[in-house]
Amino acid sequence: MKKIISAIILVILVQTCGYSQLYMTRNGFIGFYSRTPFEDIKAENHQVYAVINVGKKNLAFTLLIKGFLFPKELMQVHFNENYIESDKYPKASFNGAYTGDVLLTKEEAYKINVSGDLTLHGVTKKIECPATLEVRQGKLSGKARFSLKPEDFNIKIPSIVRDKVEQEIKVMVQLDFNTQN
Repeated sequence: MKKIISAIILVILVQTCGYSQLYMTRNGFIGFYSRTPFEDIKAENHQVYAVINVGKKNLAFTLLIKGFLFPKELMQVHFNENYIESDKYPKASFNGAYTGDVLLTKEEAYKINVSGDLTLHGVTKKIECPATLEVRQGKLSGKARFSLKPEDFNIKIPSIVRDKVEQEIKVMVQLDFNTQN
């Protein structure tokens, strides 16, 4: 089932992005972090499917919510069952574009701006953030950091634990792409 879902998502991403200068990964990284005086929350997912078309400046990613791993098992259970409702909303995705020029023939870290639609918990919101695309030894990697508010995605945090979760959750993205064309 997981391979079928992955294949369908990949076909959609490829159709969305076209074929010129296409890069992809199946093991990208997205982590989120919340730090309060009461408790630190950290979750990481190393199963992010992503594709970028450097020629068209399009990018997209998708991930299974249950792929987020927490240091404390109970946090993971509460996250999936009570907050993000991962059985009802099993995946998150982003589809967007970037501005800025990236020369694949020149090794450098390029500053870009990413904008697009992030879908999480059944809600789609426009997001924008600065990012970096880096060309090194013929490989392409991307990094971005941004913050999200749970309430913007209809994620309800009960008042009893509200002080243990930051109002804005920090998100980190790291994608190391492989050439496809």
